Amino acid sequence: MRPAFAVGLVFAGCCSNVIFLELLARKHPGCGNIVTFAQFLFIAVEGFLFEADLGRKPPAIPIRYYAVMVTMFFTVSVVNNYALNLNIAMPLHMIFRSGSLIANMILGIIILKKRYSIFKYTSIALVSVGIFICTFMSAKQVTSQSSMSENDGFQAFAWWLLGKYSIGALTFALLMSARMGIFQETLYKQFGKHSKEALFYNHALPLPGFIFLASDIYDHAVLFNKSELYQLPVIGVTIPIMWFYLLVNVITQYVCVRGVFMLTTECASLTVTLVVTLRKFVSLIFSILYFQNPFTLWHWLGTLFVFIGTLMYTEVWNNIGTTWSQPQKDDKKN
Repeated sequence: MRPAFAVGLVFAGCCSNVIFLELLARKHPGCGNIVTFAQFLFIAVEGFLFEADLGRKPPAIPIRYYAVMVTMFFTVSVVNNYALNLNIAMPLHMIFRSGSLIANMILGIIILKKRYSIFKYTSIALVSVGIFICTFMSAKQVTSQSSMSENDGFQAFAWWLLGKYSIGALTFALLMSARMGIFQETLYKQFGKHSKEALFYNHALPLPGFIFLASDIYDHAVLFNKSELYQLPVIGVTIPIMWFYLLVNVITQYVCVRGVFMLTTECASLTVTLVVTLRKFVSLIFSILYFQNPFTLWHWLGTLFVFIGTLMYTEVWNNIGTTWSQPQKDDKKN
């Protein structure tokens, strides 16, 4: 019952979170910092009340390790949200972040000296090709909206990679996120798994860092105040609609994070990876259909490569075959 409930939280929380993030970004593309701050503040306050017991509960993992983890986590969160300022469409944003398996494998080979099967190397190739196709085609679309011609596709890709519409922000966040995952893996092996505690410190410790973003956060708060008014259902209170979008985004982000945490404690990592992958796919499809984001046949091909490669990496088909063969063996014994 709890795993099914956790899956429901992941799909409901994460998918709806993407919807309201896009609603915010479409109106104010540079609102990433205020969204990140609101999410961090809400989760930190909740963790301080219920996990840290108002600061009376000492951490199981020394603070110095959390300081390193938090630096990585804060950087990844800010860069991912700031990427919305760089003319990157939400579907491409989600697809690119789905390539975390690649970054994790590369850094695992370099840092942890891991070795993988040909099957998993093939999955990496598929995801890499899928991301390249989507990035290249989106670069051409960005250029076609400006003065460059469609024939300058490669120049557009290079310009987007290195210049004003830099995809380098997402690349950096991808690699940093993978490095954080490896750091967490080694940390949990040493001190044991304390995911809920890590969730609190990862959101509480970076809060002072938002001082450097205070001006941008304040400017967008002013812009939010100037947005059209919206009457909240049931209670009838009227607030600016951008604040309503932000409120729902923060709540759904909390539901999403808690759902993933609950799923991690109830299911195998393979199941968690599969659920998160399917959730990304559902979010992607909804974003394309509902918001009418530009998506060509090439984008669909790239998307297919990314998700097939992700499923190959998790060895879903092998495990499904094992699951189906097990009941048949039991029937023969009976």
